[in-house]
Amino acid sequence: MKAPILHITTRAEWEAARALGRYTAPSLAEEGFIHCSGPRQAVPVAEQFYKGREGLVLLVIDPARLEADLKWEPPSGGAPPAGVEKGDLFPHVYGPINLTAVVDIVDFPADPDGRFSLPSVVRT
Repeated sequence: MKAPILHITTRAEWEAARALGRYTAPSLAEEGFIHCSGPRQAVPVAEQFYKGREGLVLLVIDPARLEADLKWEPPSGGAPPAGVEKGDLFPHVYGPINLTAVVDIVDFPADPDGRFSLPSVVRT
């Protein structure tokens, strides 16, 4: 498998996706794609957008198994989160994520200080 891409969501949203047979996110309707990250980008994204959230998981996605289009593009907000190099491209999935592309679901809690760290099972 090529390097996986990651998507941050909640366990409840993942369970709802399993019942539905595919994973979507509000950004798919709002922006036309689902935001994902590379392994080096996940922690800075979590630090900027998910502080204080509980019940988070990382969907570990095999890009080769995706049925929807995958494009590597600049961050949609313009500037990348602190800790991500300027010019880094982010993986954007242009459609629902088929469940067969999700090869692992990993708990992604913050530490007691509210900081995130990438679980060892998804480090590349």
